[in-house]
Amino acid sequence: MRISKQLSVLLVNKPGRLANVLSALSKEKVHCLAMSVMDAGASGTLRIVPDNLDAATKVLERQNIRFEVADVLLAPIPAQNGALSRVCERLAAEHMNIDYVYCALGSQNKSKGGAMVVIKVNDLAKAGRVLSETGGATRRRLPGRRPVHAR
Repeated sequence: MRISKQLSVLLVNKPGRLANVLSALSKEKVHCLAMSVMDAGASGTLRIVPDNLDAATKVLERQNIRFEVADVLLAPIPAQNGALSRVCERLAAEHMNIDYVYCALGSQNKSKGGAMVVIKVNDLAKAGRVLSETGGATRRRLPGRRPVHAR
């Protein structure tokens, strides 16, 4: 589990825009550890976690593409049913709101057969501690609290 830098890019929703950005990053040997694209009508938001932040920002600057940098948490989750929901439950039990979450491109947790997710919360250090002390997706009930999904 680690805190990483994420780049958010607003792209015009036209054929080839995403391909151009990804191609430029590839030419400079920038590997995307995680990526998400969300449509918002005439534009879309590309979020990437590059393996080399400096190289990635230089590529975007050369293409005159504006971007924002944010800290995100890369967290391993096991390849089992309900693993991501348990991560979300742990954070909710600690009164942490998830701004967004998306999956990484390929597992960096290959030895355990799991995957990685990108999580954006307001307190990444606390989220990292909460998920580390419970093994990420393992279930641990807190006294007097019900699971978020219980009615």
